[in-house]
Amino acid sequence: MDIYDADRTCRFNSFLLAALIGVLAALILRFLAGVSWTAALFCGLLLLFALGVIFTLVFCKGRPAAQSAVAQAAKPARSVPKPVPTPEPAAFVKTPEPVADPEPVAPTAEEPAAATTPAEVDYDGDGKIEGKDEGTRPEALSAARDGKADNLKEIKGIGPKMEKLCNSLGFYHFDQIANWSPDEVAWVNANLEGFRGRVTRDEWVEQAKILAEGGETDFSKKVEDGKVY
Repeated sequence: MDIYDADRTCRFNSFLLAALIGVLAALILRFLAGVSWTAALFCGLLLLFALGVIFTLVFCKGRPAAQSAVAQAAKPARSVPKPVPTPEPAAFVKTPEPVADPEPVAPTAEEPAAATTPAEVDYDGDGKIEGKDEGTRPEALSAARDGKADNLKEIKGIGPKMEKLCNSLGFYHFDQIANWSPDEVAWVNANLEGFRGRVTRDEWVEQAKILAEGGETDFSKKVEDGKVY
C-alpha cells in the first residue's frame, strides 16, 4: 500500500469510528435521555463530523505533508531553454549616418528677403497699383555732397544692400529722404527693385526727418554702437 492509499484509509477509518460513536450517542439520547429521534439524530451527526475531523487531524497527522513531498519529488525537472545566440551583423555592413538638413538662414528684421515682396501692390494707398510710371522722381544727386554720404543704414529698413540701391538712384543723405513728398514716395516705392513699398512700410521719411536734424532714434543708436551691422 503506497502513501496515497494509506492516507485515504486513515481518513475513512477516522470517520467510520466517529460514525459509530455518533450512532451510539444518538441511541443513548433517544432511549436513556428520552430525546426525540430528530434531536438525537441531529446531535449524532454533529458528533460524527466533529469527531471525524478530530480523529483525522490526530491519527492522520503528517500524511498530507508527506504526500505533498512525494508528489513534488515525482514532478519532472523543468528544462531551462538555452539562449539562442543573436547573429552578429556582417563586418562590412555599415549603416550610413543621417545627414542633417542645413538650417535656413532667416533674413534680418531690418532687411527681409527681397523676393518675398509682390510687385503689384498699392503701397501708398492711393488706389493705384505701383508701377514704374507712378509718382514723381525725387531730386537725385550724381554723388554725395563733399564726397561723404550719410549712413543711411541708421534708418530702420535700410540695410547694406538697400543703401547701395538708394545710392544708385541718387539718394545719399537724410535730408533728401526727409523732404520727399507723398508723390515722390510713391515713385521710390515703385522703383525699389526687389524692395517695392519699403519706404512707406518702414516709415523712412519720418526717421530721416529726425536724423536730418541731428537727432537719434533707438535704431540709429544701435547702428552707431555696432549692434546691428
